[in-house]
This record gives sequence, C-alpha cells and structure tokens, in this order.
Amino acid sequence: MSSLQILGLGVFFAASAVSSLAQAPAYRYIRAGENADVAAQTRPGFALMGGGTDLDEAFQFLCDRAGGGDFLVLRATGDDEYNPYIRGLCHLNSVATLIIPNREAAADPFVADAIEHASAIFIAGGDQANYINFWMNTPLQAALNGAIRRGVPIGGTSAGLAVLGEYIYTAQGDKPDDPNLDGKTALVDPYSSRISLTHGFLDIPILKGIITDTHFARRDRMGRLLVFLARLNKPDGKSLPGNVTTIHGIGVEERAAVLVEPDGQARVVGYGGAYFIDAKGADGPLQIGKPLTYGPFEVQKVVPGGSFYLNSWAGDSISYRISAKSGKLRSTQTANEIY
Repeated sequence: MSSLQILGLGVFFAASAVSSLAQAPAYRYIRAGENADVAAQTRPGFALMGGGTDLDEAFQFLCDRAGGGDFLVLRATGDDEYNPYIRGLCHLNSVATLIIPNREAAADPFVADAIEHASAIFIAGGDQANYINFWMNTPLQAALNGAIRRGVPIGGTSAGLAVLGEYIYTAQGDKPDDPNLDGKTALVDPYSSRISLTHGFLDIPILKGIITDTHFARRDRMGRLLVFLARLNKPDGKSLPGNVTTIHGIGVEERAAVLVEPDGQARVVGYGGAYFIDAKGADGPLQIGKPLTYGPFEVQKVVPGGSFYLNSWAGDSISYRISAKSGKLRSTQTANEIY
C-alpha cells in the first residue's frame, strides 16, 4: 500500500470518528426490562419526596398508578442506579433513566417521545438550577405537561420535588447549586442575590399556588421557605407576576413524602413530617438588605400517617404560628420550637 493510500485511509477513519462524535446524542438513555413500550391504563397522583434515602412507599405509589407500564426517571446528571431499585419494588414493563444535561438534549425529539410513552415519571434529586436552566421552555417541558394532562403519575425527590410546585426556588443566584442556603442565612436579607424564584415550569393543577422545599428540618430550611412566601405574597412590585395573594408552602423532611391525589387529598408517609404553611394573614415591611420582619405564618405539621387536604388547607395536624422579627424566628410552640 502506498503512502498516499495509507494517508487516505487515515483521513477516512479520522473523518468517520469526527462524524460519529457529531452524531452522538446529547442525552443518555439506559433502559431495563422489555424493549418495547406497552399501552397502560394510568392514574394520576403526585409523590412529593423530601430527599435523603429513597422511600419505598412513595415509589410504590407511583408504580401502582403506572398500570404495569413503563417507568421513566429524569435527571440532568448521574447514572441509572434507580433502574434496579425500582424494578426490585414494582412489576413494570420497563424502567428507564433519561439523563438530559443541557438544552440541546432537552430539544431532542427522542426525549419528548420517551416522556410521551411513559406510564410514570420521577424527577431525581441533584441541582434544580439545572432543571430550570436546561429544561424550562423546551420541548421536554411541553412533553412533561402533556403527560400530566394525560393522567400520568409524577413524583420527585429533593431538587425533583423543588420543581413540582407552581413556584420554584431555582438555586441559581450568585452561588449556583446552593444547598447551604439555610433559614438563618435567608432571613438576613429576603432580597439577597442567593434567593432566586420563578414559576410555571410544571402545570399540576392541585399544586397551583404552592412552593415546596426539601430536606426541611435537617438542613434548617423553615426560615428560607418563610422568606420565599413573604416575597411571593407581598404585592410590592418585586414579586413574581400573576396572582400571588394565596401562595402556600409545603416543606417535606428527609425520608418523608406527601402523596397527593388529584382532588387534593394527601397523606404523609415515611419517617419524617411535612409542614403546610399559610401566609395569608402575615405582613411586614419586607425591606431590601434588612433582616426579615414578617408574620405570623400559620404552620400545620403533619406526621407520618396523617392526612391533609390541599383544597381546604386543613388536616390532621399540629398547628402553630411562626413570626420573624429582625431575622429571628419565634414560634407559639412549647419551648418555642420551630419544627
């Protein structure tokens, strides 16, 4: 073989390698179970998981509504460790993980198609800033909302829960992926650049007018959820557009979940509580650069086994009030307990 032929072959293989890399999809899809999807009779329901160790009962809630079909895990980073876990819990046609790490991937027709054929959807933990930056205003978002309208059950844990409510803490201020924005820090300045809010990623009717928070007591997030609610409920021109006069908050502890029916009936399961917070009677000056003085917030804590009704905002709860004064929280609970 001549040197020109060898050179030609080298150019060919190099070009083929470049072409192959160019054609590689931006997403990753890992599937376990049957290769072909099946038509399944689904039932809607929403699993709000607080993070930490995964809770079997919450996943079984989603599986029971999937009709034996195809379970889809969505995430922006990570791997397929949910596939064997869910397959071990549930009788399903398949379990697949779809990793969508950028807007290019979110726009790929395969991603929307996978969501359109899913019988249950779970949004994993991670960094909710990725979900907002990579997924919002893309075909992926449209496909998710289409699945919700079709009655596909959906759940999320940690960052995945943070994006289920109509209003969202995006964790994309001056410290992206900001897990250490605890309550005490947020209370120092309710308009800190670390506090970034948006709305309208998912259209879940029963979660309209709600913002959620996760890892609640363990990471001391009561104060920051109260700041979010003060911002959203204060008609000062700096809140989000839309009707912001009746925004509620739900904080979920680790290893706990709130399992919500489409009619608003919910139950708390697992090993921690959930906090249902109403700010409609709260008020205060809410000044830029000043510690929060605002309240009182009505808090209802529901322990595992208890029920709550989102439509009436009442349930089997321990009720108390919390107020913020100069960035410090005060509770009507015995010994001034916040959680």
